[in-house]
Amino acid sequence: MLLSASGPVAFQQYSDPLHFVRRQVLLGLLPGAMAFFILSRLDYRFLRTFAFPALVGSLILLVLVFIPGFGLKFGGSHSWLSLGSFSIQPSEFVKVAFLVYAAAWLSSRGETEGKSLQGSVSFLGALGAVVLLLVLQPDTGSMSVIAATSLLMYFMSGAPIVWFVTLGAAAAAGLFLLIKLTPYRAARFMTFLHPELDPQGVGYHINQAVLAVGSGGLFGLGYGQSRQKFLYLPEVQGDSIFAVLAEELGFVVTVLFLVAVVALVWRCFTIAREAPDRFGTYLAAGVGIWIGIQTFVNAASMIGLMPITGVTLPFVSYGNSATVSLFAALGIVASISRQTGRGTHDV
Repeated sequence: MLLSASGPVAFQQYSDPLHFVRRQVLLGLLPGAMAFFILSRLDYRFLRTFAFPALVGSLILLVLVFIPGFGLKFGGSHSWLSLGSFSIQPSEFVKVAFLVYAAAWLSSRGETEGKSLQGSVSFLGALGAVVLLLVLQPDTGSMSVIAATSLLMYFMSGAPIVWFVTLGAAAAAGLFLLIKLTPYRAARFMTFLHPELDPQGVGYHINQAVLAVGSGGLFGLGYGQSRQKFLYLPEVQGDSIFAVLAEELGFVVTVLFLVAVVALVWRCFTIAREAPDRFGTYLAAGVGIWIGIQTFVNAASMIGLMPITGVTLPFVSYGNSATVSLFAALGIVASISRQTGRGTHDV
């Protein structure tokens, strides 16, 4: 799909229709496959030792994006770090680092401490620091995915429903405040409610996406036959690639793709249920929650069910950092699966 969707924009920007595909293979797929293989062969429990240092390191990376000479600014967002001839997006690696930290924290807390507000201060403080730095970039999409994944993991750990509802309400209030205080977020939200009000301005993206999805019909226009990818649909290689998939391959194949994602998420939950300890349970479930939420948010935004937040489609969209982090996360889940039955369960 990346080969088909990115060709026109790659040729227009770099005079090379294979630019994005080549970089995805060299800087995303190959390093990601290596990360998957290494992590799947190691005992995942070693990650518990590095949970807090990884969190601190990821926070440092999020701070570095604001420092001239280190950070890169694209489209008004400070979300990338320059590493010579290529760049990385720290927020993608923060998803893995904070997931490991959350799993370690949840598995190490006792029944009373982990379910009290006082005992949750360190966890909520770490989450708040990550959320604040992502808001300042701004990267609302990654912030939403990390926050939602963390809160669902917290609820899964047996926290009282009243705390989950309270934290969810606080998160919703914070998101509403962000929308009210930042004009571009307010414009996106209003466009989500009424995309017809500004079809050539803020509403252009969602209108082109819905047009692409609708044009696909049941069986699509055929692979490579998308019309919207020819510089009509913004970010075709990134968060809009789901619309191109639906336009070219149609409703049937798109649903089969979503079913495959659901099967992957379900497999993560199955491994979580059978994990040797609570750390493995929270890790595997967290990866499944992350992939499920991000896929849902991306697909929903392309069909007008949610505002567009810039969240990419897992395993399909262009993004070297995202590909490496996703493969690394699944490598951890594979390690948990390999360890199942080799030790006693920590219940």
